[in-house]
Amino acid sequence: MPIILAAENVVFQEKIHYPNLTIPEGKATFLQGPSGCGKSTLLHLFNATLPLTQGQILYRNKNIQHLDKIQLRREILLASQQLYLFSGSILENFRQYHQYRESVLPPTSELEHYLALCLVPFSLEQQIDKLSGGEKQRVFLAIALSLKPTILMLDEPTSALDANTANQVMQNLKNHCLSKTTLIVISHDQALTQHYADHIVYLHKEERNE
Repeated sequence: MPIILAAENVVFQEKIHYPNLTIPEGKATFLQGPSGCGKSTLLHLFNATLPLTQGQILYRNKNIQHLDKIQLRREILLASQQLYLFSGSILENFRQYHQYRESVLPPTSELEHYLALCLVPFSLEQQIDKLSGGEKQRVFLAIALSLKPTILMLDEPTSALDANTANQVMQNLKNHCLSKTTLIVISHDQALTQHYADHIVYLHKEERNE
């Protein structure tokens, strides 16, 4: 299968040494490993929001250090655990993120479709400050989908959701992204990983102080 991302001899701050790894295109890859092994850091390295110390990361066989970083982050989008939503309505949040990304806001029907995929049971006019933590997480996922990245990286996307909701959201995400969007997911939920992963990368806690 085609490889969309590859990490070769990657080291971060002389402490975290990653194995050589590849991410298949159009599939759902889950990152597994103990706390402190650098899973979240690796996502930041993939879209150059953190700098490599050694090695290289290849996106479509091109070294990301030679690519335009703004465009790279549009194509390789990270939805981190530290989600940020603006005050105001859900619609205003879609609008703000698309304005920031300099992308055209999809029509209302499409935005409502993304909300439905993420099991957000509210209208676009719903105020953000009235939502629970799990509801905000799902709104943030819907916004990420609406930005239509080539690679969508999700750091614990279901951490604030109950098991049933997490399964439904993950199934919808995978069905929606099938073949056209590559998913890279960090999840401590082993059942979720085993059920939805097409490919699993195991990271080990290998820190060196040399």
